[in-house]
Amino acid sequence: MPFVIRDFQPADFDTLWRIDQTCFPAGISYSRAELRLYMRRRASFTLIAVSGEPGAGDPDSGRAGKHFPSAPSADASIAGFIVAEAGARARGHIITIDVIAAARRFGVGSLLLRAAEDRLISTGCRSVELETAVDNVSALMFYKRHGYSVITTYPRYYSNGVDASVLEKTLV
Repeated sequence: MPFVIRDFQPADFDTLWRIDQTCFPAGISYSRAELRLYMRRRASFTLIAVSGEPGAGDPDSGRAGKHFPSAPSADASIAGFIVAEAGARARGHIITIDVIAAARRFGVGSLLLRAAEDRLISTGCRSVELETAVDNVSALMFYKRHGYSVITTYPRYYSNGVDASVLEKTLV
């Protein structure tokens, strides 16, 4: 497997914020304070996908993973991350999922999403929901491929005035 999932470490924060700034336009990307707030919520967790280089946490893989020197960070091995939380009434929430451009189409987003869903299931969540901009066609297609369905629209959800589609998936 070319990527390994690991838990967030505080030293990762600046890299993750820079990745978020490159993944989303102004008005949708998070400020430093917003991202920090979401990551520090009581029931939230942050998972990081790193290139699966030897010693990066995948003992069964003797081969090096794809390295992304164009990553907008000091730690170019970070290919993406996901922030999620286990909410009330056995409902999880995906707050954000970000994958650097050079790592897209390599399964990083799917790996992060599956890992977050597994963590949510382990906390007792039976469903998960998320929001994405109604004009983010690639995200909508990605989530639909992973079993999510649009359940409603939030008008002017983002600070730039764009509406959000709310998607949901049954986990168990």
